[in-house]
Amino acid sequence: MSRAVIEFQWVRPPRQSRSQESLERILDAAEAVISAKGFDQATVAEIVRQANSSVGAFYGRFKEKNSLLRCLHKRFCEEAFATADAVLSPQRWQGASIAEILNEVVPFLVDAYRQRKGLISAFIIHATSDPGFSEAWTSLSKHLSQRFRALLLERSEEIHHQEPRLAIDFGLQMLLCILDELALCGDLDASGLKLPDDQLPAELTRMFLRYLGIDRLGDSHEN
Repeated sequence: MSRAVIEFQWVRPPRQSRSQESLERILDAAEAVISAKGFDQATVAEIVRQANSSVGAFYGRFKEKNSLLRCLHKRFCEEAFATADAVLSPQRWQGASIAEILNEVVPFLVDAYRQRKGLISAFIIHATSDPGFSEAWTSLSKHLSQRFRALLLERSEEIHHQEPRLAIDFGLQMLLCILDELALCGDLDASGLKLPDDQLPAELTRMFLRYLGIDRLGDSHEN
């Protein structure tokens, strides 16, 4: 079955009030600066300048940068939950094979991590010492796994691993661990591995499919 490439979007709730719009501008600016530079290199002055706000307005909302990061983390998790629900909705994928699903979802995940690598790196680092970050991050991972598992188990006849559920969960865990490394390190060349940006999604998809025992990579990757 040939399917057109599906365009996904990161889900964000509408802004409701002027006060909320002002907060969202600061959060949007902080996310952009931290994603590009990392949390430690991001300054309040640069964030408020990009938000067309002021240092006074910033500290009127946040005691410190760590308070800002907690607010960003809460917003990110809410958006990620909603995005996972939209992207992995069973109705979206009616008639699609596992190969077709992964060929489109994996590149979306890679792009989401790349665009927010500084932000996600800060979340991962803070999760090692802050129970609030850790619990929310774990909850998000479980939700993503549950949606992914349910979607792929509906197509378990395509999976040739002896334990389809284990294969789905472990394959997804491998995928997320590699994406976490991408966020933390900025690349995957610690062991000498260097991949062009457009090759990484294809190789991650291939890895996942092979682990599931699926030989056919889908129309977009067949030779």
